[in-house]
Amino acid sequence: MLVAPSILSADFGNLARDVEAICEAGCDLVHVDVMDGHFVPNLTIGPVVVSAVAKVATKPLDIHLMVENNNFFVDLFAPLKPEFISFHIEEEKHPHRLVQKIRSLGIRPAITLNPHTPPESVEFLLKEIEMVLLMSVNPGFGGQKFIPSVLEKVKRLKALIEKHNPTCLIEVDGGVGAKNIASLKEAGVNVVVAGSYVFGNKEGYKHAIESLKV
Repeated sequence: MLVAPSILSADFGNLARDVEAICEAGCDLVHVDVMDGHFVPNLTIGPVVVSAVAKVATKPLDIHLMVENNNFFVDLFAPLKPEFISFHIEEEKHPHRLVQKIRSLGIRPAITLNPHTPPESVEFLLKEIEMVLLMSVNPGFGGQKFIPSVLEKVKRLKALIEKHNPTCLIEVDGGVGAKNIASLKEAGVNVVVAGSYVFGNKEGYKHAIESLKV
């Protein structure tokens, strides 16, 4: 299991320190939640802050766009050369075109689905993308409880991936922790995003990250 701590739950007064710490603690990706206050009811960070994160991170960035006007935001963040940029299928009128654009920029394209969006909605794109991010909470805020029905959704998505593009990864974001990591692994998840579980763990970042590497 790859672990991508979400810096949404980090201490923004000590962001460089926290990013360095999760990288040293063994994370695989640094998950960056970009929210515009329109697609989701929250406003987070832009390229100035993420550029500072990229300078101190020793692991690749995993940028999750929760925005309107995806093309605009892809252009903003592409110069930082993240490993992945994911966008929401619910917001994008021309997903295939955007996937091609992200790939042309040397970035691995990924698509995100909200909890209510069926996995079949991206079946026609699976051959073109590198990862599908399933939200297991309603996007916009950290610290929410995991929605159990997402496990069945993972299984449905896994079957589609095996049919069309076996190398495509499945990422899950929201309410992930030691209590449900085994179930996620069994269902077919490859990457987990964990914010409050990692940054709020009393036993430290290393313990939290290692507990998710099942």
